[in-house]
Amino acid sequence: MTKILKHFFITLFLISVLTLPYFVFANPMGHLQNAAIKGGYSEDVSETTFSTIIGSVIQIFLGFLGIIFVILILWAGYNWMTAGGNEEKVTKAKNTQTRAIIGLIVTASAYAIWRYIYFKLIF
Repeated sequence: MTKILKHFFITLFLISVLTLPYFVFANPMGHLQNAAIKGGYSEDVSETTFSTIIGSVIQIFLGFLGIIFVILILWAGYNWMTAGGNEEKVTKAKNTQTRAIIGLIVTASAYAIWRYIYFKLIF
């Protein structure tokens, strides 16, 4: 009986936690639009300029590169753990991990430089 009661309360808790955002954010757009109008912003402004499109493309590309480097780090770690004491495989995994970290640093630096230039040109 206690096991059933425990499952019941866990289910009730999960349902309440998962449905809470629905009630909290019941009408966010009305409040946000009112705040924007009071702040002096217009509702019908759409900024699709060439620089924002290029910025979005660069941001997506750099994000994709970041995902690739994280996958490479995980792959190198997996190869290292499954090397079984084989020094050649361990060395290859270390080299892959080192190159992936260097690539991630280069990508993060490129992203930081892009963000700096983007905000200096746009804003």
